[in-house]
Amino acid sequence: MVYQGFDREDGLWDIEAQLTDVKTYGFEVSNERPFPANEPIHNLKIRVTLDNKMVIQDIATSMDDIPHPECVGAPHGMHKLIGCTMGPGWRKIINQHVGGTEGCTHLREMLFNMATAAYQTLPAGQWQRRELAGQPHPEMTQAPYFLGQCHSWAYDSPTVQRAYPMFFKPKAVEGSEG
Repeated sequence: MVYQGFDREDGLWDIEAQLTDVKTYGFEVSNERPFPANEPIHNLKIRVTLDNKMVIQDIATSMDDIPHPECVGAPHGMHKLIGCTMGPGWRKIINQHVGGTEGCTHLREMLFNMATAAYQTLPAGQWQRRELAGQPHPEMTQAPYFLGQCHSWAYDSPTVQRAYPMFFKPKAVEGSEG
């Protein structure tokens, strides 16, 4: 899968995902068409348009290659995600709206990880927008959402100490009185 994020001229953000599934060998599924080697079985794309608060404004899918004719119906419920926020509970939101037979396993898997691409795109892009406009950056009164979510961004890590010293929390020394 490939994910990309784009800053739009209208102030919104597009996050795009693509899944292409190609086998190096041909195969057949009973009572289905044969699947030749080196030709896409799936070629699926999703574009989610977000505002600055990561609320979905629009969603579009394309399914250029699909294994079964019935797959064309899989993206019909995707519009139910408009108005939802990519953030805590994102997987649950996806499953509520397009889970199970209401959607497609592959499209859901793509959506789950689109939040990561959005988290990589928006904060840096918003910073860049302010820089280009000569605007000041907002005062940091709350820790960014990603602190405490991975090894490098642990509150006691050197990364946090350098980048966000105001939120750095050194490890307690064993045996010290607290």
